Amino acid sequence: MQNLSRDLAFADAFITATLVENVVDYDVADAIVVNISPSPMVTGDEHPAIVPAWKSTWLKGGRIRSAERAAVIKVVNPTNLGGCMFRGWDWLGNRIRSFPRDTPLYISAQDTIGTVTLDPRVFTNERASAEAPQTFTLKLNLWWSPGDTDCFIHNEHPFLETHTQIHGSGRMQKFKTRDAAEIYEDVVMPIGYSHDPFCRVTGENQWTYPWHRYYADTDSVWLAVELHP
Repeated sequence: MQNLSRDLAFADAFITATLVENVVDYDVADAIVVNISPSPMVTGDEHPAIVPAWKSTWLKGGRIRSAERAAVIKVVNPTNLGGCMFRGWDWLGNRIRSFPRDTPLYISAQDTIGTVTLDPRVFTNERASAEAPQTFTLKLNLWWSPGDTDCFIHNEHPFLETHTQIHGSGRMQKFKTRDAAEIYEDVVMPIGYSHDPFCRVTGENQWTYPWHRYYADTDSVWLAVELHP
């Protein structure tokens, strides 16, 4: 069935969020469109354009001509958006004991959207063609922080991940050690941008991450795309 769609678990009156699968000629009035698949997404009409795997764009009166799977997300009411903690979002410190008590970082409900088969080294851009494909479970959730929030330097994840900026602006940063003064890469995240994966594959179901964090320059909402083995 074409254009099979449903609301994602974090959709509400403030944020529209739709998952669309087997996408063909799907019109988007105004939203961030994320290619949640290992194959290219095609957008446009008279002048088709390619959105690569795991990348995104901001469509305004645009069209997805074809895609395996896409997330279509838009903050439609920014007023009191930070009240997400009263709408079921969880403060990260409730899940991680060592999380700084004065850091306002909140996570939405997580949505398991299906599975995907790919070579993890293709996902991490360590090789161009698949040699060792495996199946991963795909999970999506949103994050929210107010401006000038340090969202915690860390380097451990039991999954592959990437992020897309949905609202506001921020940065994904890399560090030599768990010290903000040791920054060595600063990836600017404007609305509609998805960064390249930070991790490297080091074995079967093993990957290493540099010390990294998200930093919210303004009030920000960003999407996490997680691939769990």
